[in-house]
Amino acid sequence: MATKKSKGAKSAEKSKGAKGAKSEEQAAKVKDAKAQAAEAAAKREAHADPTADTPALPSTAWAADPAPLLRVGAGFRLSDTDPRATPGYEGRKADGVRDLALAAAEVDSLQEKLFANSLFEGPEQHRSLLLVLQGMDSSGKGGIVRHVVGSVDPGGVTHASFKKPTPEELSHDFLWRIRKCLPADGQIGVFDRSHYEDVLAGRVLELASPEEIDGRYGIINDFEREITEQGTTVIKVFLNISPDEQKARLGARLERPDKHWKYNPNDIDSRLLWNQYQDAYQLVFDRTSTEAAPWHVVPADHKWYARLAVQHLVLDALQNLHQDWPPADYDVEVEKARLAAS
Repeated sequence: MATKKSKGAKSAEKSKGAKGAKSEEQAAKVKDAKAQAAEAAAKREAHADPTADTPALPSTAWAADPAPLLRVGAGFRLSDTDPRATPGYEGRKADGVRDLALAAAEVDSLQEKLFANSLFEGPEQHRSLLLVLQGMDSSGKGGIVRHVVGSVDPGGVTHASFKKPTPEELSHDFLWRIRKCLPADGQIGVFDRSHYEDVLAGRVLELASPEEIDGRYGIINDFEREITEQGTTVIKVFLNISPDEQKARLGARLERPDKHWKYNPNDIDSRLLWNQYQDAYQLVFDRTSTEAAPWHVVPADHKWYARLAVQHLVLDALQNLHQDWPPADYDVEVEKARLAAS
């Protein structure tokens, strides 16, 4: 019987050949993804809880599991990606909005199961999820928080936004402020920007020496391996927005008085360093997309797709925990009798 704890992403001919190779590679990825999607569906059915009060997820416009299509692997080049693409999804915006709403109840139910298990002792109970969101300004990080994570009980979510370090934070190592915000057992934690700012802005703005920046990649890998071994599933997402789309979104903020609060003049400063930031992100993907904590590059020019894809990643992570509802640590029949007699 379980024991409850205390509270406490040259020539014309040569160019055509290169594009053909990329097309074949993408087709192979889609084929593999479809096979994995079918396998995942079979696993979900095998682990379905007949007593769950959340109905089975209805048919959607997903044609393939997006996770392998978005995951950063060997030879990945950010410059080869299309921010307007919708990998694995055959629907349009209206379909995406519908499918996001359809899956929200399952995400909520699985998060509740994650939290319920955390109240009991046992190695499988010490589980949590960390969603790391990175992207250029106006890439949609806040929208992910509202439309994806916002579908679950707020009590099961922690949110941290990492801005310019304070004097106190600068007096410690760069992971000090990060560790303080890690999710507890049973929680979904969301980082709106993260420890990666220390190798992104840190490199582009030369906030530390190149030697110090280079040393941080290995420290980050060790840190993420440590927390995954302790039971935290890490989902790292780069919201890949195009410069044209960013310009349109920033312009919309300037045109609307109710959005002025979201605009920051520093956004233009960062925009002028676009290429440098893209190079810095490429280094991040090259050096920190690991088996324990891979990166996913999510096309983000279509907000609806980005939200849907990230929701899918979160849903997959929760399903892959294969958690059951924890058993009662009391005699259910006795309590029924006591209730009837009360």
